[in-house]
Amino acid sequence: MKVLGIESSCDETGVAVYDTEQGLLSERLYSQVAMHAEYGGVVPELASRDHIRKIVPLIRDAVSDAGLGMKDLDGIAYTSGPGLIGALMVGASVGRTMAWSLGIPALAVHHMEGHLLAPMLEEGAPDFPFVALLVSGGHTMLVEVKALGDYAILGESLDDAVGEAFDKTAKLLGLSYPGGPELAALAEQGKATDIKFPRPMINRPGLDFSFSGLKTAALQTWQKSAQTTEAKADIAYAFQEAVVDTLCIKCERALKQTGYQRLVVAGGVGANKRLRARLNELKAEVFFPRQAFCTDNGAMIAYAGALRLAAGQQEPAVISPQPRWSLESLTTLREAV
Repeated sequence: MKVLGIESSCDETGVAVYDTEQGLLSERLYSQVAMHAEYGGVVPELASRDHIRKIVPLIRDAVSDAGLGMKDLDGIAYTSGPGLIGALMVGASVGRTMAWSLGIPALAVHHMEGHLLAPMLEEGAPDFPFVALLVSGGHTMLVEVKALGDYAILGESLDDAVGEAFDKTAKLLGLSYPGGPELAALAEQGKATDIKFPRPMINRPGLDFSFSGLKTAALQTWQKSAQTTEAKADIAYAFQEAVVDTLCIKCERALKQTGYQRLVVAGGVGANKRLRARLNELKAEVFFPRQAFCTDNGAMIAYAGALRLAAGQQEPAVISPQPRWSLESLTTLREAV
């Protein structure tokens, strides 16, 4: 089954073609980072307009790269949420319209399920069940994954997600947009000093997160420092260590709570080198998607949609994006894997 995947939840337009027999056939991605950098963050209206400009040419290119024509497609999957409502409307409208015109099924895909399944696109993919750490710009959560669609949220951020904490702290330190990768790169130049940031909520029971206080601690430390390049790098180092320590402690706790020996890490922050190195020290099998599939992409949507369409999932031909959408509300399809 050949499925076209469309991702347009925020500031990246991703398109891919996945074949349930041959695997990933093609993948195209357009990032809006340069456009939003002028404003220091994503401007929803501009994001939506740019998706409109880029999505059809990307679809044509992805289908051509796969060596196919539009009539060779067996289904279309598109991100329906969570995300920016205008951006989601673009992908949903195009996906549904194409499917109707071609006479093939279309399926709304949960953005975070796409991230969760991204490591399945790699060789040596994990088997179910496992614990998933989802760390994207807008979400931080630990999920017990028993099967496709059988998800139980073990813990999540009560305020800022990890990606937001990185971006906001970077902005407070005067780094350019996008701040998260800039801060991580700066942290590599820093060193351990007497700067000690808290590891939020590790002394409380449970698996929830809170990162909003870390950015305040970083700002106050910066304001009291000599405000040199070296001081900034050391603060970035201490901030990253606090975040990584917290995530590792909670992951270890989740593995112990579930009794699982497999951990899947996905989402933009999953590309962080320090986080990857520390999580690989856990007494468990740890799986990551390739760096390119940590951020938003069409391949993960095509794959998630292909699994569900191949398992026979159907839904009404209605365009109804969901800016807020619980991962736990998804239909379980054990027979799809």
